[in-house]
Amino acid sequence: QVQLVESGGGLVQAGGSLRLSCVALGRIVSPLAAGWYRQAPGKQREWVAGITVGGSTNYADSVKGRFTISRDNAKNTVFLQMLSLKPEDTGVYYCKVSYYMDYWGQGTQVTISS
Repeated sequence: QVQLVESGGGLVQAGGSLRLSCVALGRIVSPLAAGWYRQAPGKQREWVAGITVGGSTNYADSVKGRFTISRDNAKNTVFLQMLSLKPEDTGVYYCKVSYYMDYWGQGTQVTISS
């Protein structure tokens, strides 16, 4: 059984930054293929960024150049560094890890004030 624990969300002003963390607990081996998603109020969940087992990264156009996904294999942890935050980045951010199946975190709230 694998459990994902997310942290790092909060309330910041536009232009600020946050770093989200997602720790994978349980019987899981790095490197992890993982992704970050977000869901704004009244909208569908959307993909934000992903990292493959080989370390390749990809980003949604809306966050490219501002967000960076990375991981610490020794700690089974995936990060999302978010810079130059905008009010439209507001939402609940979810981590997903793919290890034989997909596992989701509980979500962490990110609120950007204008």
